[in-house]
Amino acid sequence: MTQAAKTLYTARTHTSGGRHDGISRSSDGRLDVKLSPPGGAGIGTNPEQLFAAGWSACFEGAMEIAARKRKIVLPRKSAIDAEIDLLLDGGTFALRARLNVSLPGLDPEVARGIIDDAHQTCPYSIAVRGNIDVTVALI
Repeated sequence: MTQAAKTLYTARTHTSGGRHDGISRSSDGRLDVKLSPPGGAGIGTNPEQLFAAGWSACFEGAMEIAARKRKIVLPRKSAIDAEIDLLLDGGTFALRARLNVSLPGLDPEVARGIIDDAHQTCPYSIAVRGNIDVTVALI
């Protein structure tokens, strides 16, 4: 990161209790969620679901930018099914991710180009690059 980097937005949350009956609230009050362990009986969401939602939303925004640069309008029914796996490997926790992208009506080669460009520019994709196993598929 260069010193010339301009902060566009800062998300602020306060979390207590972690994934076991915890809560997380944003400073602006727009996010107020209960947390529960993945696959548990709790009524809340979990960090993996939040990560999947955030990444897929950001990735769709990156695809819009990539399409606009190509003078293409993304299909109205564009969608991303994000899957985040929580892994346990020899006592160490890790993540694995799959982004399954649907761009109905676009030529597959054009769609793949948009997806590849988005994966190079999406801040979430950049953040995890080289840190977790990621598959980005056109479905």
